[in-house]
Amino acid sequence: MKTANIFKRIPIYLEAIKISHSVFALPFAVAAAFLATPGLPPLEVLGKVALAVVLARTAAMSFNRFADARLDALNPRTQNRAVPAGLLSRRFMATASLFSAAAFVAVSWSINSLALRLSPVALLVLLGYSYTKRFTSFSHLVLGAALGLSPLGAWVAVKGELALLPALLGLSVLFWTAGFDVIYACQDYSFDRRYGLCSLPARLGIRRALTLSRCLHALTVLLLVAVGYWSGMGWVYSLGVLGVLLLLLYEHSLVKADDLSRVNLAFFTLNGLVSLVFMAAVVLQTVI
Repeated sequence: MKTANIFKRIPIYLEAIKISHSVFALPFAVAAAFLATPGLPPLEVLGKVALAVVLARTAAMSFNRFADARLDALNPRTQNRAVPAGLLSRRFMATASLFSAAAFVAVSWSINSLALRLSPVALLVLLGYSYTKRFTSFSHLVLGAALGLSPLGAWVAVKGELALLPALLGLSVLFWTAGFDVIYACQDYSFDRRYGLCSLPARLGIRRALTLSRCLHALTVLLLVAVGYWSGMGWVYSLGVLGVLLLLLYEHSLVKADDLSRVNLAFFTLNGLVSLVFMAAVVLQTVI
């Protein structure tokens, strides 16, 4: 009976942590692995990179659901999430986070010594993000930093060292993530102001926050151009960056200060495509 209950919880848990949102960081990690290697990276290393990214994100999202359970229960937009709805417990989420974090460290250990030494730093950023909205409006940038670590980690896995190129790519991911998180946070403008939570929409207002989001995404594209120039990428990469630009322009055309009805399309579908288009451009450019 207990085993049956566990199996019933798995799809609920995967939905609770939005496992499908791994599509945001994972493609950038794969792209960084290809940038670090002329041709195809070792498949074993590529597999470990993918596993490490998913485990790190799982630890972070499980911890977020644990940390934000009380706030989620108060927010009409999030009241139906698994923990406030009583489908999963905070203890379950804490245990899942601890297990995923330990597995992430183990995978990092199996990659190389630098990956192992940096794994606690990555977890500190990933788990610490969940509390930043309580004291800083720049929590969006912390989330961006959490995702921006993925290309750095992939580079370390392949090369065993840190370098400027993956740092530039990580910075572009930081600004990209912060930009779309600002858009997403606009939905909670009234709630954040009522309960004293810090977000850029709550601090600046929705209209100015959306303007800032556009600026962050402009920086994203400029940094991707810099990555291409630094690494000597060709026309395939350039087409990919152009695709990213067009997708971001379309994303911002969907969201208005007085109309947030298409935020979910802008947040998940288009940003998922951004990461996949970029990965495809890098992979094709490096193997042809």
